[in-house]
Amino acid sequence: MIDSGDPGIQLFIRNKHPAGMTRFRSETTLLYVHGATQAASSTFDLDLEGFSWMDYIALGGYDVYLVDLRGYGRSRRPAEMGRPAAENPPIVRTDVAVRDLEAAVNHVLARRGLSSLDLMGWSWGSAIAGRYAGQHKDKVRRLVLYAPDWIREAAPTSAPASLGAYRSWSMDEARTSLQSGAPPDRKDELLPPERFAAWSAAELATDPEGAGQTPPVVRTPNGIFADSQDYWMSGKALWEPSEVIAPTFIAVGEWDAITPPARAQAVFSKLASAREKRFVQIGEGTHIVFLEKNRLQLFREVQAFLDE
Repeated sequence: MIDSGDPGIQLFIRNKHPAGMTRFRSETTLLYVHGATQAASSTFDLDLEGFSWMDYIALGGYDVYLVDLRGYGRSRRPAEMGRPAAENPPIVRTDVAVRDLEAAVNHVLARRGLSSLDLMGWSWGSAIAGRYAGQHKDKVRRLVLYAPDWIREAAPTSAPASLGAYRSWSMDEARTSLQSGAPPDRKDELLPPERFAAWSAAELATDPEGAGQTPPVVRTPNGIFADSQDYWMSGKALWEPSEVIAPTFIAVGEWDAITPPARAQAVFSKLASAREKRFVQIGEGTHIVFLEKNRLQLFREVQAFLDE
């Protein structure tokens, strides 16, 4: 647990590296930040058939870290999450999440005596990592954006939904949403029941209070959904890809309906200042490719970029 910089808020950090590793370099140090509804500790380091994505990168000779933002996973929950959601406005908006990521980056760099590292974000985490990389150009060596979102093609015609401080969702609801876009008869093939059960158990374990409800739920902040209404759904950018100078890799699943390939391509086209940029689309994959049958395709592509 590390201090976030705000009173009472500590952030959960996890680290893995090869046994016996004693030399730590910027070129082989990576920090991962998660998306809107799934903690890093229960996705990036979810053991499926003997290893997680975090394990995969560490076994490649890397010093790998993940951070759970406040209100997610094993990090401290803001006080508003102890009250009914409707009593407060959305919490943990993107500017707050970027501060949490900054605290995690500073912790890793100080711990290892480094000046920069590689950064990877998934979904909303791509906006968080992208904004941080644009603001702290000297601290980000390479940037990986997995399933980045962007401005919607048309502004909404109806009034935005009223949002409370946080939302509660079941794992079945999470799966339905995150795998939307895949043919209905292929979803179990992509994410077999045993994998879904492992993911569900890991995610519910991060929120004992929510898991004790009937049905069991996980509670996560609504900040990003408020930002989505105010920015992406209103025709405005939440961050500026043109400010990023680090070599940048973008990956997206073919069947991702949450952040469709067209939006990832829009981000790619705006990386005008990046020293290098690359785009990869993973066939037969949804927003959660890294839990699905084709996860090794994603792992290999990202690893090749990091190793260069």
